[in-house]
Amino acid sequence: MPRFIISFNDGDMQVQDHEWQQVSDDSHAVVREAKAAGVWIFGGGFHTYEPVVVTEDGAVTQGPIKASDVVLGGFSVLEVENREEAYKWAAKIAKGCRCPQEVREFIDDPESVN
Repeated sequence: MPRFIISFNDGDMQVQDHEWQQVSDDSHAVVREAKAAGVWIFGGGFHTYEPVVVTEDGAVTQGPIKASDVVLGGFSVLEVENREEAYKWAAKIAKGCRCPQEVREFIDDPESVN
């Protein structure tokens, strides 16, 4: 079955301070629903944007690799029947997170699957 990453950009969530608990509750409800449906693989958000770049020789430096206005804020990886089902889950996640979601399909690579 195809796997999709559903993600959002840091800063896209237009949430007031008093709304964070409800956003958390709503988002976790979608995660629980996806787990119960058997489509949830993995997901999460990030505390801060402090990327580190590691090169092929093992050198570690402060990132990012290339400056960008787009910063990944969080993501979910789901395994679903098709793109349309991924879009339905993305809509649920968007509602819980209060922001649009980007949907991308992973390349079917047998070496990358458990």
